Amino acid sequence: MQSMGGGRRKPAYPPLLLRFVLAVVVLSAAAPRCAAFINPRMLFLVKPDPIVLRDHGGALLTGNLTVNLLFYGRFTPAQRAVVADFVRSLSAPAPAPAPAAPPSVASWWRTTSLYRGGGARVALGRQILDERMSLGRGPLSPGDVAALARAAGHHRGAVTAVLTAADVAVAPFCVSRCGAHGRGRGGAHGRARYAYLWAGDPARQCPGQCAWPFHQPPHGPQAPPLVPPNGDVGADGMVISLAALLAGTVTNPYGDGYYQGDDAGAGLEAATACAGVFGSGAYPGYPGKLLTDPATGASYNAVGLGGRKYLLPALWDPTTSQCKTLV
Repeated sequence: MQSMGGGRRKPAYPPLLLRFVLAVVVLSAAAPRCAAFINPRMLFLVKPDPIVLRDHGGALLTGNLTVNLLFYGRFTPAQRAVVADFVRSLSAPAPAPAPAAPPSVASWWRTTSLYRGGGARVALGRQILDERMSLGRGPLSPGDVAALARAAGHHRGAVTAVLTAADVAVAPFCVSRCGAHGRGRGGAHGRARYAYLWAGDPARQCPGQCAWPFHQPPHGPQAPPLVPPNGDVGADGMVISLAALLAGTVTNPYGDGYYQGDDAGAGLEAATACAGVFGSGAYPGYPGKLLTDPATGASYNAVGLGGRKYLLPALWDPTTSQCKTLV
């Protein structure tokens, strides 16, 4: 197993530490063939050395990519639409140029095309509902998550995203991660590799860790939380995790793609290298400059199909070795 840390938290550090960057303690877990973890809680400060993600030469996910969504537990139709519309928006055609038009979800995703291979064009695949929770309410292990992804079916050019509802426990959800991406083998002879990911709805279990900045953190200064763009702390927080994990999946699907350092179990990835950064000027405790919906007061930095708004994490840009933000 390999594990890599990252997250997007609001730690309790004063503005005097602006020259420091947010880093994340990396935990290893015991499930086989499990890859990067979003580690939201165990944070510390390090000196701002340049961020370098090294290309380790392994296969990336490029070309046409189908993303299947497996909703485990009870999600409302509105919650499912928030997630499905996000995936549909990733490779949507560019809209006609307009003055002062906000950034699009597709423009955020295009940063992944700067990595070797030119990135992946994403299409929404199957939406699978497991409302009866075939493996119970949990706690689910990483192995259980892998089994759900495997049972959903897999094939070359597809990724299954297992999304767990707010009342489903996944060990160790909240304690050390908000989501993870992993890999397995299937096919007639067990030789075909496939990738999958898991993200949880944090609304009930750990909104302060996994839905920041839409919820106050459990520790430190309790500044007012931002208004989520779709009016749902859990769904909007889960999209942040899903976005980060999709970026990590396509740029490091099998543990030998882009990550920091030489330790495949402890390197930051495309989004986790920019933990806590959503807009320009971000620093620990401040997500950065964002856009505000004048009608609702919601904060966002990208617009998807149908005008739906999202808050998406910064991605590491391999051409500049910097965290790239939309605003």
